[in-house]
Amino acid sequence: MSLITVIRCNVSLKLLLCYSSCISKGSLRFSSSFSKYAEHKSLEKIRNIGISAHIDSGKTTLTERILFYTGRITKMHEVRGKDNVGATMDSMELERQRGITIQSAATYTLWKDHNINIIDTPGHVDFTIEVERALRVLDGAVLVLCAVGGVQSQTLTVDRQMKRYNIPRIAFINKLDRIGANHNRTLDQIRGKLHLNAGFIQLPIGLEANNKGIIDLIYQKALYFEGDFGEVIREDEIPSNMKTEVQNRRQELIEYLSNVDEKLGELYLNEMQILEKDIIDAIRRCCIQRTFVPVLVGTALKNRGIQPLLDAVITYLPHPGEVENYALGINKDETTNILLCSERSNKHPFVGLAFKLESGRYGQLTYFRCYQGMLHKGEVLYNTRTKKKVRIQRLVRLHSNQMEDVPEIYAGDIFALFGIDCASGDTFVGNPKLNLSMESIYVPEPVVSMSIQMKNTKDRDQFSKGVARFTKEDPTLKFHYDVDNKESIISGMGELHLEIYSQRLEREYGCPVILGKPKVSFRETIREPIEFDYLHKKQSGGAGQFARVIGVIEPLPSNKNTELIFKDETIGTNVPKQFVPGVERGFRTTCEKGYLCGHKVAGIRMRLLDGMHHCVDSSELSFFLAAQGAMREVFEKGSWQILEPVMTVEVTCPEEFQGQIINQLTKRHGIIFETDINDGWCILKAEVPLNDMFGYVSELRSTTQGKGEFTMEYSRYTPCLPEMEERIIREYQEAHNLTVQQKKN
Repeated sequence: MSLITVIRCNVSLKLLLCYSSCISKGSLRFSSSFSKYAEHKSLEKIRNIGISAHIDSGKTTLTERILFYTGRITKMHEVRGKDNVGATMDSMELERQRGITIQSAATYTLWKDHNINIIDTPGHVDFTIEVERALRVLDGAVLVLCAVGGVQSQTLTVDRQMKRYNIPRIAFINKLDRIGANHNRTLDQIRGKLHLNAGFIQLPIGLEANNKGIIDLIYQKALYFEGDFGEVIREDEIPSNMKTEVQNRRQELIEYLSNVDEKLGELYLNEMQILEKDIIDAIRRCCIQRTFVPVLVGTALKNRGIQPLLDAVITYLPHPGEVENYALGINKDETTNILLCSERSNKHPFVGLAFKLESGRYGQLTYFRCYQGMLHKGEVLYNTRTKKKVRIQRLVRLHSNQMEDVPEIYAGDIFALFGIDCASGDTFVGNPKLNLSMESIYVPEPVVSMSIQMKNTKDRDQFSKGVARFTKEDPTLKFHYDVDNKESIISGMGELHLEIYSQRLEREYGCPVILGKPKVSFRETIREPIEFDYLHKKQSGGAGQFARVIGVIEPLPSNKNTELIFKDETIGTNVPKQFVPGVERGFRTTCEKGYLCGHKVAGIRMRLLDGMHHCVDSSELSFFLAAQGAMREVFEKGSWQILEPVMTVEVTCPEEFQGQIINQLTKRHGIIFETDINDGWCILKAEVPLNDMFGYVSELRSTTQGKGEFTMEYSRYTPCLPEMEERIIREYQEAHNLTVQQKKN
């Protein structure tokens, strides 16, 4: 039977009849319960996927359609819907008001007897940690691209994240109904910008307002989506004006696959007949090996192409047993990679990773991925980091902000637990003798800091509770009190990131706050190598302190200018090895606050070459203090400079505003390195110092009559301009002198 058949919501016949009659009556009510999802399904029937893309590419709309066609929800809602309900996966009030996804949301559904766990992720770079931790625990992903925008800045970031965790993916070109849609240009960008071996397995029948359906290149059939909600798929012959293009694209698909798949390549070279099954099997093998990306097309808003996409998820993306997951086994200071068994039984002890924390109505909710074994309600788990044990009181599976209790879960499942005190990235095991640790989640450093203060001092307790909860849930959100400036500082991934959390403090904790002007995380580094020779000697009766350190402080290359490196190059016993950690600790502690402007020191290497010790008076503390003294001397004698973060900025605006936008970015010390014009829209890419980007969004919107938008992500640290460096140093010295004067008074 054909892979693609006439599908009516793809549920059981009984449920389908109920569904059809409900549509005619104008209301949808499903009698079917989804408790069967907790059934013990075989490994081959499980898929764990994420949906990731650039901002406004249609991820949440696509997820809404998937849930509807699989019978998970009874009515579709739009992200910016007129009914004020909002999409199912945007459960937070702020998400529905702004029309953006802020938190990743997990759900699970059923399609053709396959259990699909789905995580819908945000598109804004400010919430990149949500994408990171989702991809860390998934087996496959759907990369959504806009048919008009193509590969955009956040698409590049998401692609890098997928490559970091070796995630197989399929691509879905969305929004074919938009003016300016061009699927061919988007495919060229996937190949050129993302450097992926990709090819169409579907083609659209018409674009923009003329989009009517899609063509399946493998089975060479035209598919039309009919009915009130596109739930009826009608197969037909390929339109006569597209037969040549279909033949060419199908041949291209076979050629691209033959380059990376031996079996299909052998059939192609021997000029043997290539069947549909040969192509499907080749795509699956190459997709799992990450050597080929099948590209599908459709429009989620107009309900076209979603069911074939679900078929592709099942057909091409791997099940948990086809993905190798390793844990680090620690035994007597030796680490080994241990392959985990994904068999869905209790033959092997439980191993799971906590990848997200969230405070709910019933306490802390911890999201887990089970990599090995199974877990029953009431069992005991052990945290391999803290060595603490916890008893499982409640075991749930998630559907957005709704929870469904389940008695047990198996390897490959994504689930959640209540009342677990842990950190994001902790590993839990069922056997206390297992000393295992899963690879943790990559957490980018915050790039924007702002002062934060309460409007009312009486809200201090609520403020503390809110900040403690948010910083625990989001590892990219940092909070600390600056003793020198006597102000609370909150740091995050961007202005939107911090603005969202300030609004959540007011909405969820009744604590309105005031955010001050953002402070950029500058860095200080040395320009050229400088030697040091410092003697720390103190005698005040009894055991004294004696330590001498000799070495060199030198700058690191520009690609490592955010790192601090300590290197022990001592020979002999002048500096006993047990005291070397004290030297390193003193070096790193002193680098927490620089000499020029009080920011952290980075991009330097300390080489400890020699020193001296005393058999009685030397200790690790002595060498710790000696290293601090040596660094103070290097601060005073060395030539230092300030580094600032530079962002990659992508501005999209109507073509007529191109000149004004270039002038704006140039005034902000930006360097434009790419310009692209498509269908009246101009895309400018530039590198701009972060310190010059504050307030740009309002300037851009006023210049482009509200039509322009921009995204930015961290690129690198680079030396400040001389005038900027002088201003930063002057402001720091003035603030320091004022503080000293206040202390005297």
